[in-house]
Amino acid sequence: MIVLQWRRFTFFDKETVKRLGSDEDFTGLKDVDITACTSGHGNIVFGDTEGAIHMLSRDLDLVSFRAYELRVSHLYQLKQHNIIVSVGNDESGTNPIIKVWHLDKLDKSGNPTATRLTRALPGNGRPSPVTAMTVSENLNLMAIGFLDGSVTIYRGDVTKDRHSKPQPLFQEKSMVTGLAFRHSQYGTTLFVSTETSVISTTVTSKGCNKASDILRERGNPLVRVINIVILDGHGCSLGCSVLSDSSQDQQFVIGRSDALYFYQSDQRGSCLIFEGNKNRLQWFRNYLMVVTKDNKAIPRGIGGDGGGKVMDMVTVYDVTNKFIAYSAPVPEVISVIVEWGSLYILGGDRKLYLLREKDTQTKLETLFKKNLYVMAINLAKSQHYDSDGLIDIFTQYGDHLYSKGDHDGAIQQYIKTIGSLEPSYVIRKFLDAQRIHNLTAYLQALHKQGLANEDHTTLLLNCYTKLKDNSKLEEFIRTEEREVNFDVETAIKVCRQAGYFEHALYLSEKHRRHDWYLKIQLEDIKDFQEALSHISGLQFIEAMENMKKYGKTLMSQEPDKTTDLLKLLCTEYKPKDEPLVDMATLEGGLPPPLQRASAEEFIHIFVNNSPKLSEFLEHMIKAQPESSQLIYNTYLELCLNDMMHKQDGSRDKRDVEKKAMDLLQTGEGHYDIDLALVLCQKHNFSKGILYLYEKAKLYQQILHYHMDHDKYDNILDVCKRYGTQDPNLWVQALSYFATKQKDCKPYIVDVLSQIDRHNLLPPLLVIQTLAHNSTATLTVIKDYIVRRLQQENDQITEDERLIEQYREETKIKRAEIEEMKASAKIFQVSKCSVCSHPLELPSVHFHFNLHSAKIFQVSKCSVCSYPLELPSVHFHFNLHSAKIFQVSKCSVCSHPLELPSVHFHFNLHSAKIFQVSKCSVCSHPLELPSVHFLCQHSYHQSCFESYADNDQECPACLPENRKVLDIIKAQEQNKDLDEEFHRQLENAQDGFSVVADYFGRGVFNKVILEEKFPSRETPAPAVSQIQPLPSQVPPVQQLQRSNTPEHSSPSSSKKTPSCRTEYPSFFWSQHPTGME
Repeated sequence: MIVLQWRRFTFFDKETVKRLGSDEDFTGLKDVDITACTSGHGNIVFGDTEGAIHMLSRDLDLVSFRAYELRVSHLYQLKQHNIIVSVGNDESGTNPIIKVWHLDKLDKSGNPTATRLTRALPGNGRPSPVTAMTVSENLNLMAIGFLDGSVTIYRGDVTKDRHSKPQPLFQEKSMVTGLAFRHSQYGTTLFVSTETSVISTTVTSKGCNKASDILRERGNPLVRVINIVILDGHGCSLGCSVLSDSSQDQQFVIGRSDALYFYQSDQRGSCLIFEGNKNRLQWFRNYLMVVTKDNKAIPRGIGGDGGGKVMDMVTVYDVTNKFIAYSAPVPEVISVIVEWGSLYILGGDRKLYLLREKDTQTKLETLFKKNLYVMAINLAKSQHYDSDGLIDIFTQYGDHLYSKGDHDGAIQQYIKTIGSLEPSYVIRKFLDAQRIHNLTAYLQALHKQGLANEDHTTLLLNCYTKLKDNSKLEEFIRTEEREVNFDVETAIKVCRQAGYFEHALYLSEKHRRHDWYLKIQLEDIKDFQEALSHISGLQFIEAMENMKKYGKTLMSQEPDKTTDLLKLLCTEYKPKDEPLVDMATLEGGLPPPLQRASAEEFIHIFVNNSPKLSEFLEHMIKAQPESSQLIYNTYLELCLNDMMHKQDGSRDKRDVEKKAMDLLQTGEGHYDIDLALVLCQKHNFSKGILYLYEKAKLYQQILHYHMDHDKYDNILDVCKRYGTQDPNLWVQALSYFATKQKDCKPYIVDVLSQIDRHNLLPPLLVIQTLAHNSTATLTVIKDYIVRRLQQENDQITEDERLIEQYREETKIKRAEIEEMKASAKIFQVSKCSVCSHPLELPSVHFHFNLHSAKIFQVSKCSVCSYPLELPSVHFHFNLHSAKIFQVSKCSVCSHPLELPSVHFHFNLHSAKIFQVSKCSVCSHPLELPSVHFLCQHSYHQSCFESYADNDQECPACLPENRKVLDIIKAQEQNKDLDEEFHRQLENAQDGFSVVADYFGRGVFNKVILEEKFPSRETPAPAVSQIQPLPSQVPPVQQLQRSNTPEHSSPSSSKKTPSCRTEYPSFFWSQHPTGME
C-alpha cells in the first residue's frame, strides 16, 4: 500500500482557552467526568457520569442541570433549533431513556423542560446500550444505534411522543459505531457504520430508486425503507465516522487504521491512505480532523506535571487541496468540537484547546515562499478568492515557470490572466522565434475571449504563416459555426501580405469587404473576369463606387465586359443574383425606384479606349436622350476625331459624318453650340460648321466661310437665302467680288441689282468699292449708275413740283386770312343755339370758316376698331400746346362741372369735348384743377407740374414732336445746298468726283418721315403720338377765366402766344387728318 505523502503546513495556531479577561486557563470542566459532548446553536454541551448536562456559552459561562439519575451517554445539539436530544439512564438494567430538551422553555427552577421522554428500544425488544445517535435538522427523523447492532428510526415530530413512533430498521451482527443523515433533492439517506460494515438506507424518497442490494425488509408496515445498500464489508471503531459538508458532496467518511474512506449514498468513494489508529473524526469547513494514537509521543510538561500521559496526534487534512493544514500532539483527546466558527479540542487534562485558522493571505504567502503555486491557486479557489487575487497568483506562477524555463506551463498560466493582465506583458516575453508556438497559443486564447485588437490579430496570423501551420490558419479563418473574434480587415491584410490569397479572398467575400476582394483579384490574382462578376452582384451604390475605383484597370483588360457593365449601371442596373421581378411588385405593390449612375462619372475610365467610350456614349444618348451636355459634347468630339482618321470618300467616313450630323440635328439643345462649333472648325467638318452657323443665325460667318473657300455660287446662294434677314450680306459680297482679279462680272451684276433694289449703298461707295477690281469696267456698272441718276432726277423733279404747289396754296391761304381780317361777317342767326330764345346783346357768334373744312372719311374707331357712330371724336394735327382750364362751373347753368365737359380755347369759335376721366401719369380719377391737351392726354395739375419739362407741351408726346422739329430744322439748314452743289459742279475740274463726294455725304438720300398716326385697321396707342401744328393754328394760351359772362366773351380774350413755329405747307400735306 502506498502511503500518501501530503505536504505539511501549520495553517492553524493552537492556544489554550483562557478565562474571559484573564490570563488563566479555563478550568470549568476540571472536575467533570465527561461522557458525551456535542455543540450547536451557540453552545457546547457536555454530559457526565452523574446524569448532568453542562452548557458552555461563548463567554465561557457554564450552566448545568440534572437530566438523568445515573449518567448521560449521548447528546445531540441541533444546529438550527435550540433543542438538545439526550440519551441516558435513570436506573440500571433497563433500556436507556431518550429525552428532548427545549432550552427556550424553562421550568420554575430555571432549568430546560423535557418535551419528550421515551425508551430507546432495539429491534428485538431486549435491553441494549445505545452506541450511536443522530437527529435530522428538520426534527422529522431520529435514528438510534445499539450495541447489539440494531437500528431504530423515529419518524414524525421527534419533540412529541404521539407524533414520533420507533420503527426498527434492521439489525447487524456487530455494534453500531456511527449514524448520519444525508439530505438531498432526491430524499434522505441514513448512513450506518458498524464494526464490520458500512450501510446506507434511503428512509425517505422523492422519486423511485432501484435498490442495488437489498439486505432485508421488515414486515412492519410502518417501516418505510426504500432500499438498504451495503457499501463496505469493513466497518470502523466507535466515533471514527463523520459526514462531510457540501464541498465534498456530503460523503460519509470513516477512518480505519489503514486509511480514510469516503462513501456516497449508493457507492463507495475515494480513499486517502493515511495509516494510524484513528480514535476520532470531525469535519470542519473543508477540513477533516483525525485524532490518532501516538504512544511514542510523550511530551514532557504537558498538563503541568510532566508525567507520562498518553498523547494523541491531532491532524487536520485539507481534503480539497490535498495537504495537511496542521499536525500536533494533544494530551488524550476526549472530544473534538466545532462551534463559534472555530475548532476546539477537549484534552484529557480537561483543558479546552482552540485551533485558530490563519487567514488566507498568510497561507498564500507561505505557499509562495515554497513556490507551491498550484496549491496556492487551489487554496484561493476553495476560499472563494476574487478574480483579481487569482490573477495575481496566476501571474506569479507564470513568472515562476518562465524563470524555470517551463514556457509551456508558463503560457498556460498567462492564458488564465487574459482580461486582467496587459497582453503586451506576456507577448514581450515570447517574441523570440524559438517560443513562437507558445505565443501562438496565447494569442489564440486572446482571440477566443474576444479581447484581441488589430495588432494581436496581425501577430497571430504572422505566427501561423511563420510556423506554416495551414490547418490552424484555416481553422482560425473559417468561422462558419462561431462568431468572428478578430479584426477582419487586419486578417485580410496579413494573409495578403503573406501570400495566402485564397484565405484573404475567403474573408473578404464572407464579410463583404468588397474593396479588399477586388484589390486581391485585380492586383494579386489578376482574375479580371471574376472581379467583374463580383461587382455585377453588388448592390447599386457599392457597384458604382467600385467601378469608379477599379474601372480603368478593368477597361484595360476586359473592355467589352466592362463597357457592358457600365451601360447597365447607367440605365437599368440590378444585381445579378436578385430576381428580375421584385416580390413587392408581384404582391401588387409599387416597384422599387430605378437607380441609375451618372455617365459623366465614368468617362475617365475610357481614357485609353476611345472606341469603347464612343460606343458607351452612343448607347447613353439612345437610352437617355436627356443626357447632359458633357455626354453630347464628348460624343461629338469622338466622332470628329474618328472622322479625321478615316479615308476620304470611304464608307466608314461617311457613316461617321452621318453620326455627327445626326447628333447635331437631333440633339439640339443638349450640346454646347459654341463648343460644337469650335470642334467642327478644329476638325474641318464643313457640314457641321455651316449647320451650326445657320442654327445660330450667323449668316455673316456662313458668307465668310464660302468666301474663304472661293465658292462664288454658294456666296450668291447665301445672299439670296438670308439677304432679306441681313441685307448687309450683299454689300459684303460686292466687296468680296471687287477684290477678286478673276472675272466676276456676272456675280457683280447680280449683287448690284440687289443693292440697287434695296438701296443698300450710295452709288459713290459702290463706285469706290469696284474701283479696286481691274476686271470691273465701266460697262459693268454703267446700267447701275444710269438707273440711279435717273431715279435721283425723277425725285428732284417731283420735289420741285410739290414745292411750287405748296407755295401757291400757302399764298392763297394767306390771302384768305387777310380778307377775313379786313372784311365783315354777317351773322344772321337770330336764336341762341342753347336755349332757342331770341338773341340779345351782348351775344357770342362762332365763325365756322376760320379753318378750312376737313371731310373725315375714317369709318372705324382707332381704339376698338368698331364702326363709328355719332357722337364721335376726330383728331386734326394733334395740337401739342397745353391749356389749363380752371373754370369749375358751367357757364350756362352755373352748376359744378362734371366730366365730360366742354371748354373753349382762345375764342377760336370751335369747342373741344374732353372725355378723359383719369390722369395720364398716376391713373387716378381727374379732379379740378386739371390740364387737358388736344392730343387727348389729361393730367392733374400737380402731376403735370412735376412730370412736364415745360408748361406748353404734352409730356407724353414731347419726344416724338422733338424728332419732327429736328428734321425740319435740318431741312431748313440745307435749303441752300442745291445752289452750292451746282456752283461747285460748275467750278470743279472733275465734276464726277464732286458728284461722288455728295453721294457719299448722303445728300441725295431721300428723307423719309414715318407716319406715327394709327392706321384705320389697328387700334390707336394708349398715348397719342403728337404731330407738329400747322402754321395756321396758333398755339394754346394759358387763360385765367372767371365765372362772369364778360370773361367768356371772345371779344374780351387776349391773344398772347408764348411761342409760334412756322412750318412749310408741303409738310402738312402729308398729314391730312384733323378734327372739327
